Amino acid sequence: MPADRAPRPRPTTLPVAAVLFDLDGTLADTAGDLALAVNRVRRVRGLEPLPVEALRAHASAGARGLLGAGMGVAPDHADYPQLRDEFLANYAAGLAMTTRLFDGVAALLRELDARMLRWGIVTNKATRFTRPVVEALGLDARAGVIVSGDTTAHPKPHPEPLLHAARLLEVDASQCVYVGDDLRDVIAGNAAGMSTIVAEYGYLGNPASADEWPATGWIAEPLALLQWLPQTPPG
Repeated sequence: MPADRAPRPRPTTLPVAAVLFDLDGTLADTAGDLALAVNRVRRVRGLEPLPVEALRAHASAGARGLLGAGMGVAPDHADYPQLRDEFLANYAAGLAMTTRLFDGVAALLRELDARMLRWGIVTNKATRFTRPVVEALGLDARAGVIVSGDTTAHPKPHPEPLLHAARLLEVDASQCVYVGDDLRDVIAGNAAGMSTIVAEYGYLGNPASADEWPATGWIAEPLALLQWLPQTPPG
């Protein structure tokens, strides 16, 4: 942390009854399968594959971020629509080959259940990708709510996906905390009136620093979230 930065707040119990998680880079490490989809796009064009670590930081940014890093194209490039469609088709064909929960997530979710804190998933990943990934991870029957990028009219950083999740859980937004690894997660959570926690073990984007993000708190590993949560739901 830069010397002129104020110290980060120490963990304090938040008055929350529900925890909402981003998916890619927060609950699950999906970078390997996303990188494979990019490298298939590269391969048909005679390009050498890129290592997963070269693409990992962009894994939370979807096709836009991954094609920018892997193919050097932005959404305004003439070839972007075709490259995006190829990338998404490749991903659909192998979206749970290496994807796994981050170490500590399974234990964290068990503890949330034990504390009777409701939890759910809010991701910008489209439903057609979200559902198979969540099922492969064994979370489909456990999550109290699953909101994808196309569930509401606006994806994150708009607050509507988070507000929609809170409504489905029948929990006031102010009693929710949102955990994510991208600046847009913090922006969306703040706009929804939720506490926000940065998952610094995730992808974070490029440059990979969350020091300036306007979050409630930061965690270096999943189980550290428990320091911010009550033993039982408030009220």
